[in-house]
Amino acid sequence: MKPRRPRRRLRRLGITALVVLVLLMASALANVALESREKATTPSYGERIAVAGGSLNVVRNGSGAGRQGPPIVLLSGLGTAAPGLDFAPLMRELNDFDVLVVEGFGYGYSDLEAKARTNENISNELHEALSKLQLRRPYVLAGHSIAGFYLLDYANRYRPEVAAVVGIDATIPKPGDHPVAEPEPGINWVKLLAATGLVRVAAAVAPGIFDPDSHAYSDEELQRMRSMMLWNLGNPAVADETGRIGNNAAALRGATYPEDLPVLAFIADEGDGRAAAKTAAAEELLKNVTLHQVLPLPGGHYLHWTQAGRMAEEIRRFLAPADLYYPMTWSFPRIRTATTTPEAAVSTATAAMAAGMP
Repeated sequence: MKPRRPRRRLRRLGITALVVLVLLMASALANVALESREKATTPSYGERIAVAGGSLNVVRNGSGAGRQGPPIVLLSGLGTAAPGLDFAPLMRELNDFDVLVVEGFGYGYSDLEAKARTNENISNELHEALSKLQLRRPYVLAGHSIAGFYLLDYANRYRPEVAAVVGIDATIPKPGDHPVAEPEPGINWVKLLAATGLVRVAAAVAPGIFDPDSHAYSDEELQRMRSMMLWNLGNPAVADETGRIGNNAAALRGATYPEDLPVLAFIADEGDGRAAAKTAAAEELLKNVTLHQVLPLPGGHYLHWTQAGRMAEEIRRFLAPADLYYPMTWSFPRIRTATTTPEAAVSTATAAMAAGMP
């Protein structure tokens, strides 16, 4: 008589697989129900602006009336679920400026589907949104992480409209000459994982693992950021943007900022020895820029989580010479500065302008 153990094992595996499938389906259905209820009971923030291909959400700290200096436009890093909330600490510290967070497609309350996430499309969508808002020009363009690509593209594409650029541990395109293939459509595994509800379970069991490593957020902001992370995780626009990182980097090979455009680059010094290399890369990118400053700050990649106060202080300091001497035209002096300390940069700029340098 043949042993029946193999059959029993197969039967047990089948039962186990069926139980897992049923649990996943129950989790997925619960996830849909909870998400629907959360969206229905959570008021949205910001203002949706129609652009080519959909609508972008814009969060603003006021109308801009009576604010000092130029408006500041903030762009988030890759996959930041709720940029309007993520930048809240920095917006609060810059409350004397007209500050806007433009949430790109796939972020915050903007549409989650869009055309190809190329540098050109992202820059043109941003420009259209700012134009429809009739934002006072020129404005300062600031961005975190992957937004470094879009800062560089936008500054060259719309130079007359940009007063200065601020990078927040911004990504720098790596040099190279090898071709990069267009991304192929495939299975969106992140979206599938999110659909199962397992990420929601993890967020409920250990919410802290998804929260910013910062004490600068209210409990309400943290809860909303968790919810929006669950809503937006793995959406098509961000998935496409992720797949095009190599293409967008390749498109910017050899690109530099206009030499007369002031650039302030914050570098995150995470204590892992990489800050020196990142600083050198930023200096190399900005070597042709007349007025620039590269400033390492201690902290994680999301510097605005923990260094919002210091960053706001340095942004004011960097912009102050132009605001003081050229309040109407926002013309910047054409000088080359050392970029080790903010004090050196400002004192050099002030001395040069006092001496009448063009």
